[in-house]
Amino acid sequence: MALLDILVYLAAGVGVMIAVGSITFIGPTKLSLLRETWRTRLREAGPYLGLLLGILGINKVARQVGPEISWVVGLNITSYIYQLEGDFVAFIQSIASDQFTMYFSFIYLYGYVFLLVFPFVLTFAMRDTKHLKQTAVAFALNYSLGLVFYILFVSYGPRNLIPDLVDPLMYSMYPQSQLLTGEVNSNTNVFPSLHTSLSVSVAYLAWFTREEYPYWLPTSIFLAVSVVTATMYLGIHWGTDVVAGTILGLGSVHIARHHYEVFEFLRKDPWKLPVLNRLR
Repeated sequence: MALLDILVYLAAGVGVMIAVGSITFIGPTKLSLLRETWRTRLREAGPYLGLLLGILGINKVARQVGPEISWVVGLNITSYIYQLEGDFVAFIQSIASDQFTMYFSFIYLYGYVFLLVFPFVLTFAMRDTKHLKQTAVAFALNYSLGLVFYILFVSYGPRNLIPDLVDPLMYSMYPQSQLLTGEVNSNTNVFPSLHTSLSVSVAYLAWFTREEYPYWLPTSIFLAVSVVTATMYLGIHWGTDVVAGTILGLGSVHIARHHYEVFEFLRKDPWKLPVLNRLR
């Protein structure tokens, strides 16, 4: 199966999840109102979304050369992590079964992408765009700080360091998935776990929209816990990566909620951003 085929399946699956989630959590009434107000909301939050797109663009370019830079300026902390937690990931894999592997593989790919995209749909449907702005800034901080850590620290995952104890369960059951994960990450970029940080960020952000979307909070927590568990169960991340990712996610949301207005100048003159200037 080619990479394009995998992307089509992923987009289709996540698209169905977003459609079901929109009807379930937002509701037809609010969705219908978006036809009249989407331009105003996009104009208000557009610069913040542009900031996030700019950070994602920088990440895409930086990750192509990041591993080489890491070996020059970074510290290899793989052995330190293993000394700290030992065979913890192997212990988690002791419950391995085909059913668990199918579930956590689905969560790691489809559930994670859904968690990345759906909060923007939810907050875009809210009257107050501050939640949408805060989500964009929180994600931008996760990706920015995550990139800094990936450059400063070289770290191999448990499936790479101790293959005799930890199995690459998802890649064994679904070898084609390696085509996708290999496009977005490197074997040395595991500390901290961005799967964890972004999933935790989504669950934390859901707490502040619980009055408008009461059922999204428990759903996002369940999915976030599933993603966090999947990163270790599948042998991709250490427990240490998960702890660091949790701190990064909580910290990013805290900063975004209290300081997102620092970026308010972008709304007044958004074309000051180079990435947006190129889109004019």
